[in-house]
Amino acid sequence: MRAAIWPGLNEPMRIDLIPLPEAGAGEVRIKVAACGVCHSDLHVLRGEVRFPAPAVLGHEVSGVIDQIGLNVFGYEVGDRVVGSFILPCGDCWQCDAGRDDLCETFFAENRLKGNLLDGTTRLTDSKGHRLSMYSMAGLAEYAVIPATAITEVPAQIPLAEAAVLGCAGLTAYGAIRAAERIGPGISVAVVAVGGIGSSLIQIASHLGASPIIAIDIDDAKLASALALGADIGIDGRDVQLSQRVLDATGGRGVQVAFEALGRPETFHQALSLLAPGGRLVAVGIADRDTAANIPITPLVRRGVSIVGSFGGSPRNELPAVVQLATEGGYDVRSVVTARYTLDHVQQAYDDLAARRITGRAIVVMDD
Repeated sequence: MRAAIWPGLNEPMRIDLIPLPEAGAGEVRIKVAACGVCHSDLHVLRGEVRFPAPAVLGHEVSGVIDQIGLNVFGYEVGDRVVGSFILPCGDCWQCDAGRDDLCETFFAENRLKGNLLDGTTRLTDSKGHRLSMYSMAGLAEYAVIPATAITEVPAQIPLAEAAVLGCAGLTAYGAIRAAERIGPGISVAVVAVGGIGSSLIQIASHLGASPIIAIDIDDAKLASALALGADIGIDGRDVQLSQRVLDATGGRGVQVAFEALGRPETFHQALSLLAPGGRLVAVGIADRDTAANIPITPLVRRGVSIVGSFGGSPRNELPAVVQLATEGGYDVRSVVTARYTLDHVQQAYDDLAARRITGRAIVVMDD
């Protein structure tokens, strides 16, 4: 199969022909329809998130099952599925507690070592040398995924665009859950409205939150946010930002703020917009050494809370995200704003780094 190989830091991805992977016990192999272009991969490419090279990246996929391993039930060859970027083992204490998003085995084996859950990779290069897998290594024509991390996709959802459900959709859904209070009349600010931020706006709007305030420095992204359900769009550099948020919320501030970029300045900006008793949900990933200093007294006196949200539960919440898309509460067509072929995968990430992508881009294998 053809795959995008990342040789290591400061090296561009290249397309190579490598052996077809085989599904092991508890796994399926899919013929990849599309893979999302996500900032998490970009952090790896830049060395901001450590990951063993050489590797195949890509963690937001959709496709059709073409091989089923032992002890996999409920799926058949030919099923259309989406894969979660989190690959839960289903057996550790976090998974037993329903916190698939904190699966110990996934973080220990995949994010630290580039393996699947059994401690081995499914990929080698054309010379037989090991390739690490970032999640299921979706920037390839085929991918092996634990069955705990897939959900069937109904025919009414376009398969290529469905890829975004496995990361952008699931991450937004998990962040909404972490907020604990999104519903009719709840005021929300979304700081940074790329792929995750756009997804947050759609879901919050579907749940009746109001007003929803989109904040970004890109006019095109703000226009897109308004089309997706935001009530107000504000340039993040506007010196009147705080006052405009107060005016929109009756002088109180927002009850929930989502920070979807992972920078200290946007983190503090989101925190500053909270009403007393409000909650900041941090979603954006940052360089491993990045920190945001928090003043203690205002945090205590105003009773605000800060919670991190890495994603959602693949076994419990990914089916809910797919159902939301089926019902029209999450339109994957609106989230996907650009398509690239596998031959142009490096261009996709260069465009992402240069902020030329509004919403979410996908790499489509068969175009």
